[in-house]
Amino acid sequence: QVQMVESGGGVVQAGDSLRLSCAASGRTLRTYAMGWFRQAPGKEREFVATITWTGNNTYYGDSVKGRFTVSRDTAKNMVYLQMNSLQPEDTAVYYCAVGVRPPPTARGTYAHWGQGTQVTVSS
Repeated sequence: QVQMVESGGGVVQAGDSLRLSCAASGRTLRTYAMGWFRQAPGKEREFVATITWTGNNTYYGDSVKGRFTVSRDTAKNMVYLQMNSLQPEDTAVYYCAVGVRPPPTARGTYAHWGQGTQVTVSS
């Protein structure tokens, strides 16, 4: 059974930075990518960023391009999300998940979701 555990969330002020981590354990049939999504209260879960597991290709949602950076450590089965210049609209629960097939930005291609970590950005 695959488990995903996110950490690193917290309460910060606008302009601050946070680094989220996600640890994956257990067996997966296929890991195409590991990605981050977020969900704010009353909103749909949206794509944030992802990185392919072998090609190291990265993709970002339009709202975070230039501010967030996704990276991975395949030896440790870890994926990270460095978030800079945080804004109140970044407030959400952030989830990591395993992408099992392309396209890497589509929520429907992800399985094995974590429980999420809360990020709150005050103005």
